[in-house]
Amino acid sequence: MLAIPAGKVTMTDARTRRSWIADVASFEIAAHPLTQEEYAQVTGQWPAAVTGERLPVEGVSWWDAVRFCNTLSERSGLTPVYSLAGDEVDGTAVWETSADGYRLPSEAEWEYACRAGTAGPRYGELDEIAWYRGNSDERPHEVGGKQPNAWGLHDILGSVWEWCWDFSDPDPDRYGTYRVLRGGGWFDQHWSCRASVRRGSYPGLRIDDVGFRLVRSLPGMPHTE
Repeated sequence: MLAIPAGKVTMTDARTRRSWIADVASFEIAAHPLTQEEYAQVTGQWPAAVTGERLPVEGVSWWDAVRFCNTLSERSGLTPVYSLAGDEVDGTAVWETSADGYRLPSEAEWEYACRAGTAGPRYGELDEIAWYRGNSDERPHEVGGKQPNAWGLHDILGSVWEWCWDFSDPDPDRYGTYRVLRGGGWFDQHWSCRASVRRGSYPGLRIDDVGFRLVRSLPGMPHTE
């Protein structure tokens, strides 16, 4: 886990053509997407379509990710972040902001960490920092094989799309319970692997280019939704 300093990030939504500035408190974030080995150590499961210990875990839903966070927190002696009720169809999830356990990043935290102080679409040359359709041979690759950003994060662009905590749209009549995905994946074209690109999907979605990355709030710091 890497410590990220507090700051601000400018967010944009291409669909609504809206921009806003988000304040981000200090937090910790994993240096790379969760691996299949790490997922299996906690759950005993290997859900990925292509198996490999150092490959990013994929084929995991948003619900799988938040349940993993809670289980890992309990095993680590930390307070679980999420209060979960119901199933993937009509369940509810509440973020307990005082908890010190593992969680998904907020969308603002994700973009702030991805940019690492840069303002352009990417923090480096795409072929040097990301696995995407142009160089992946249309298959996943082991984490950490590409250059990190200035804050030490590997594969935050390309590799696998990463689940975030946020709903994809604040209007439930438009996209309901859809949650945000960020970063692009190994099967995506170059235009999807940019710091500002956001997508949303049904939180029960399981597909072979979607995974997640762990985050923890730092003691005494407010969270950022």
